[in-house]
Amino acid sequence: MALRILVVGGTGLLGHHVVTELLARGHQVTALARRAGSGAGHDGRVAIRTADIRTHGDLPGLLRGHDGVVFAAGADDRAVPPAPAYPYFEAGNVTPVTRLVTAAARAGCTRAVVLGSYFTALHRQWPGLGLASVHPYIRSRVEQARAAQEAGGAAVATAVLEIPFVFGCAPGRTPLWAPLVPWLRSRRPLVAPPGGTAVVTARTVARATAGALERRAAGPHPMVDENLAWAALLGRLAQAAGHSRPVHRLPPSLLRAGLSATGVLHAARRREAGLDPRSLATLLTRELFLDPGPCRALTEEPGSTGSADSVTQALAETVRACS
Repeated sequence: MALRILVVGGTGLLGHHVVTELLARGHQVTALARRAGSGAGHDGRVAIRTADIRTHGDLPGLLRGHDGVVFAAGADDRAVPPAPAYPYFEAGNVTPVTRLVTAAARAGCTRAVVLGSYFTALHRQWPGLGLASVHPYIRSRVEQARAAQEAGGAAVATAVLEIPFVFGCAPGRTPLWAPLVPWLRSRRPLVAPPGGTAVVTARTVARATAGALERRAAGPHPMVDENLAWAALLGRLAQAAGHSRPVHRLPPSLLRAGLSATGVLHAARRREAGLDPRSLATLLTRELFLDPGPCRALTEEPGSTGSADSVTQALAETVRACS
């Protein structure tokens, strides 16, 4: 059955891939952006509308006629707003999702997908770390997931995809990894701390989003293609940049000192990071790995989900797009 889906943030990296996947499966798509977007790569098959869902006066009217909605927008964890930071992240992540899913229920939508963060999965995995109380960004994502489930109730099946570091590219978008590429292509030593992270490609997120909409999936779903040590990830990025070389171990004490200095600088400027630098080393030196099972269940492609080839391709695309 063909669905009609509204994709909030449909001109961004993940939104672009979600729109592409939905179109490939025969669904109808409306892309919503805060600023006018080009809709490049979709050959005019997507209706592009401009609106800010945080302030739009008639969200049910915007959603009427759609079967479901995808939230592929929100405040980024790299932001360093004026202290206290939580209101900034609440306004970017919690408020719009609450308004959107509430309006979806009123408009008769039956399904929703929120593209969230894997920090909510890590928060469940290690409750003793108190991640939501320490980091304003993580708190906003935890509250976002809770609000999405409560706002939809029984009427809107709402899935929250918990997304780690993403690789891939979209037309007209410079990847977030661009500042790293000059270092990768230089002769300067590569260093990485112990620990590691889950990684996922934008294509996998798009397949999982489409799968969640088609199945009316609900609840949290961690997203992962591979679990990689930081050193392995940095080495593969360097290889994609055409300058393979060894990655040396960065002592956690040096990482901690550098991040603490960053925290002091933020405090002097009366600003606060979404991820508190003073506590970040404790997190980054752990293995921030995810179970691939929920991701495979949504993508229904166990032969490609978790494949090194898919991640390798996305790494190469990311580096090329940074150029």
